[in-house]
Amino acid sequence: MSGPPPAAAAMSRSVRRDPRFREAMVARTATTGWRSAGLCLRHDPELFFPNAAEDPAPALAICRSCPVAGSCLAAALDAGECDGVWGGTTPEERRRMRQVWVAVAPV
Repeated sequence: MSGPPPAAAAMSRSVRRDPRFREAMVARTATTGWRSAGLCLRHDPELFFPNAAEDPAPALAICRSCPVAGSCLAAALDAGECDGVWGGTTPEERRRMRQVWVAVAPV
């Protein structure tokens, strides 16, 4: 019986080591009470949904200091959120994380 291809295994290890992913794993919860503590509420929502020509760095910077970034990322990964900045991640980063997230989902 063989394991996952080397590239997939390396990606999984990389995702599991990402501190944002680890925080989301700890914060994984079914509640939504965390939303009212998000720093994003103090900013224009458009900032968190940059188009392809816009830099997501300003939104990512806000997320880095947000006290509920882990819960936000966990909710985005649970929902399969494809657009915008959530929990300090870009859509591309979440796509990689989602593969591992689903594999380690609680029953």
